[in-house]
Parts: sequence; structure tokens; C-alpha cells
Amino acid sequence: MPDDEPDDTEHGSAISGYGIGSAVAGVIAIAAVVLAGLIWTQHHGDAAELRYRTQAMEAAADWTSVLINMNKDTVDASLAQLHEGTVGQLNADFDTSIKPYRELVQKLQSRTTGQVESVAIEYVHHDRPGGQGPPPPAASDMSVFASRTDTVMVVATSVSENAGNEKPQTVRWTLRLDVSDVDGKPMISRLESVR
Repeated sequence: MPDDEPDDTEHGSAISGYGIGSAVAGVIAIAAVVLAGLIWTQHHGDAAELRYRTQAMEAAADWTSVLINMNKDTVDASLAQLHEGTVGQLNADFDTSIKPYRELVQKLQSRTTGQVESVAIEYVHHDRPGGQGPPPPAASDMSVFASRTDTVMVVATSVSENAGNEKPQTVRWTLRLDVSDVDGKPMISRLESVR
């Protein structure tokens, strides 16, 4: 073999160290972009979920505030406002569901001042295979109207002063409200007093 012929091992089809390094750097860059995309998507989903839960809790607190601050002079306006914020079976049976509250206010001729003390989304923990997120919501009559329904617990206190100048009565409220998302608006779909 003459000395002036090129050797295949010096300039052949072998991949250089720079080529291998470039390929590894490319794979790492692609993996980093994919990971950043997954992290951003998860963060965006978590932020949207947190915003929705905040809206659901605010809707429950606002609705409860109207209920516990109902007075003899504002009972009709308060009931109209409450009815407007309901949907589903609670809306259909509103007069029956709210009747005890209305009768009590009208009978006592009371002046009530109330305050919401705490609000929380209620979760029921179930061990699920793989531990993937909260359990799916139970089927309800709201599935036709609402994209989702969450249960919110509200704890409040109200003080009622009767017209007869009796000693003011303190009432402690613990309510379980279902808040349903109807076209992006949180509405109350169930009212339950917890004893």
C-alpha cells in the first residue's frame, strides 16, 4: 500500500466524537423541551382547577350569606336572590326547600346579622389503583346541565334579635351545598343542613 493513499480509518464513515456529542445534546434538548411542556401543562391545569374551586367556594359563601342575613324587611328580596342562584332540583323545589327559613323569619319578625366563618371543598378520599387524583364525582341529576358538581361545606354564625326584645339568639350554621358549573357559572344545586 503506497503512503499517499488515504486510510479508511482516518477519514472513513466512522462518526466522530463531535457527532456523538451533538446527537446526545440533541436528545437531551428534546427531552428538556418535552419535560418543560409537561410541567407547564400540569401547572396550567392546577391553576385552572384552583381558580374553579375558589369560584365554587365564593358562590357558596355568597349564597349562604344571603340566607343567614335574611330579615323580616328583606325576606322577599333575599329569597328572590337565593332562587336566582339555584339550579336543578333545588331550583324546582325552591319554595318547599326554603319554606322553613321563610316561616321562621316571618314568625319571629327577627332582625338577623350573620357571618360566614369558613368555607371548604369537601373531598371523600378513596384509595384508587395507581393513586390517580380524586375519585370521580357521584352521578347526579345535574349531569345533564352542569359540567361538574362539587360539594362545599360552609360554617357560619348568625345572631337574631326578635321584635319582642327577647335575648338575641345565636344560631350556628353548618351547610353542605352542591355547587354546579352551568355554562361557566357556579350555581347552588343542593342544600343540606348538617347537624
